[in-house]
Amino acid sequence: MKVELVNLTKRWGEAVGADGISLDIQDGEFVAFLGPSGCGKTTTLLMVAGIYKPTEGEILFDDNIVNHVQPKDRQIGMVFQSYALYPHMTVFKNISYPLKLQKRPKQEMQERSQRVADMMGIGHLMNRKPSELSGGQQQRVALGRALVKEPQLLLFDEPLSNLDARLRLSMRGEIKRLQVELGISSIYVTHDQVEAMTMADRVAVMNAGKLQAYAPPDELYEKPSTLFIGSFVGNPPMNFINVEVTRENGTYHARHEDIDLIVSSERGEKAAGKGEVIMGIRPEDITVADQGVGVEIYVVEPLGRDDLLAVNIGETQVHVLADPALRLRMGDQISLEINMDKVQFFDPQTEKSLLW
Repeated sequence: MKVELVNLTKRWGEAVGADGISLDIQDGEFVAFLGPSGCGKTTTLLMVAGIYKPTEGEILFDDNIVNHVQPKDRQIGMVFQSYALYPHMTVFKNISYPLKLQKRPKQEMQERSQRVADMMGIGHLMNRKPSELSGGQQQRVALGRALVKEPQLLLFDEPLSNLDARLRLSMRGEIKRLQVELGISSIYVTHDQVEAMTMADRVAVMNAGKLQAYAPPDELYEKPSTLFIGSFVGNPPMNFINVEVTRENGTYHARHEDIDLIVSSERGEKAAGKGEVIMGIRPEDITVADQGVGVEIYVVEPLGRDDLLAVNIGETQVHVLADPALRLRMGDQISLEINMDKVQFFDPQTEKSLLW
């Protein structure tokens, strides 16, 4: 199913949940709505589901406006954060409940429910109740209940938030594998940028009810169009330093207090002459080197594969990823080399990228 949102807006009096959201989802595409709490992602999802009525704008399924179509008639399956299973029903009855509402024959209900349960790896648990299942198994039941309807659109509202880190990792893979195999168009709401980046074909980044960007994960990461995207996408987050970019004798310089960095012509010409701008650089694009920007280590956070260093450049704290084999300690004096081919520049007033 192809989905299109046109200027979709939801207001409650003066409160705005979603503000002019416009995007399209191609048939079979997996799209993530990503943003912090209160950004409008769940509000938008619930309008697509038909649970909320839009204040303005249109929702189109395969070019047909569905604003006034009831949720049960939209051919959607939905998976909630809370699982929303009926505690007094067995796994079979939970999965087959949508078919019961459709008054399907008992034989068909049995066959379709068993087929979906086997696909989810819970076919042997059909007689158990939710209280007898682990969190991951309950999540599979909820997903099975959504799939048994054979929907044309799957909607996920932060379905993995209640699971532990290891189980979230495996369930991410399971959901993505199933979605690709079944070819069902899907919208996945999450505040976890790792989920969005690893699972989605395209990511809609939202903040304060507005759509900030809608692009493939690698584009969001490599070419953030706003300061918010640069700070929200990527872990650890991007560092930001106020600099002034100037051109001297054909060379572009980015200066901040005690640092003077050479910027490529391609990036420098777009940021030069604009006064103080915000330079963004990711921790993985800064390396400990024999020479470069001299700093003192403020704190070291071991992450296992890497050490996360916090250092101060002037009054600005910057994070750097370093090899644990260096055995760096708090108070050590080190030099940092910044990969200037990876720096971003943002306008401090509009917070929009000066590069893209």
